[in-house]
Amino acid sequence: MTFTGRFAACAALLLLLSLAAGCGSESSPTSASSDSPASTSPASATIEITIEVAPNVLNLQSEGQVVTIHTSLAYGSVVASSVTMNGVTISSSKADNQGQFVAKFVMEAIKGLPLKIGESNTLRIEGRTTTGASFWGSKAILVVDNAAGK
Repeated sequence: MTFTGRFAACAALLLLLSLAAGCGSESSPTSASSDSPASTSPASATIEITIEVAPNVLNLQSEGQVVTIHTSLAYGSVVASSVTMNGVTISSSKADNQGQFVAKFVMEAIKGLPLKIGESNTLRIEGRTTTGASFWGSKAILVVDNAAGK
């Protein structure tokens, strides 16, 4: 294994250990969320992460192209191809300006989910880290069906 590979593996392990110890990064834009902070359950070895969803109100009449999920995980610690949201496969991913993993999903695929109009709907993201640990996070968003100008 190269030095870079060992460094990345060590960094991912340190991230997981800090999350397990409750030492989440205060610089994360999502750490102030009222949702649960990143945590692990020793029995399941699954990491609960904090996410933010954009848009936070999904208008079924919108011509938007993507639903974006900002996570509390470092970009390099996520196996992007393993990420789904409510069963929908990830379309693309990137790092935000703080190095956190950002997932993008095709909006039409999300609109195709069994959503309750006028109600809060939970979007749940799931995936794997580069160390093989599973993670998940969820956020409720409002779904509306409003034509433009109404």
